[in-house]
Amino acid sequence: MCDSAADTLRALESVGWPVVIKADGLCSGKGVLVTGSRDEAKGFIESAMERCELGAGGKVMLLEEALRGEELSFIVLADGEHFVPLVAARDHKRALDHDEGPNTGGMGAYSTDRIISADLERQIIDTVVRPTFEGLAADGLTYRGFLYFGLMLTREGPKVLEFNCRLGDPETQALVARMDFDLAEALAATTEGTLNRLQLQWRPGASLCVVMVSGGYPGSYEVGKKIEGLVSAATTPNVAVFHAATEYRGGYYYTCSGRVLGVTATGPTLGAARDAAYEAASKIRFDGARYRRDIGLARTAASVVSGH
Repeated sequence: MCDSAADTLRALESVGWPVVIKADGLCSGKGVLVTGSRDEAKGFIESAMERCELGAGGKVMLLEEALRGEELSFIVLADGEHFVPLVAARDHKRALDHDEGPNTGGMGAYSTDRIISADLERQIIDTVVRPTFEGLAADGLTYRGFLYFGLMLTREGPKVLEFNCRLGDPETQALVARMDFDLAEALAATTEGTLNRLQLQWRPGASLCVVMVSGGYPGSYEVGKKIEGLVSAATTPNVAVFHAATEYRGGYYYTCSGRVLGVTATGPTLGAARDAAYEAASKIRFDGARYRRDIGLARTAASVVSGH
């Protein structure tokens, strides 16, 4: 852990490459760099720690091992004594196609029946989830609510990247689209300590969310752009359009931040969900609108941990 740019740059001299440079604070998903370039590492450190471009969250940096594998979002709901897993999801953190460009808060996510096997799910529960709750209990902590496990599926097995005390974004959009149970009932059981009496049902098939962002995101971008085509997109079969950063005034919606919309679709297969989501996204227009074109496609090479 380093609290100055000079200390962080000195620490780089003794790490293995590629390396993960991660802000210790909250940076809206932009506080991580995975790189094999010393020049890129130096630029990131200076922008965060000297020019304060990540805000207060970038004042302290961690240097971490870079893991190879596929990331996985594994989320559970806990009532203080019991927990139930949600279906697994996978998000796309990099700004550009082919997992290139800077990290973002999330450019899209998907969930399918086959994203992980039953054996792998049991392994995650036995080696990661259950020990986490046992550790919390040993410390006298009672946890109720959603707990997000950001995992890397490596050759050595699942490894934890991070924990979040919330649902993920944009994983939530993909998960909600597949829920075949009363969420309010599940949340009530969470507060009452009766989750063990429920069995969460999920719609078979797949779901996929494409995030539409403002031009320039995750860097500087303009807001106040008029959004058109929302009605047409929302009437696409099996599609829901989630508003993330929009403002309604004078009968129209306008952009008001970086990640604007989450265009989400379901289908019997991942391909069908993907086609529907992109068909709907193509109907939405605003000045500078951008989105990745490869959400849900197989990666051509092993991913390196990108962090959140």
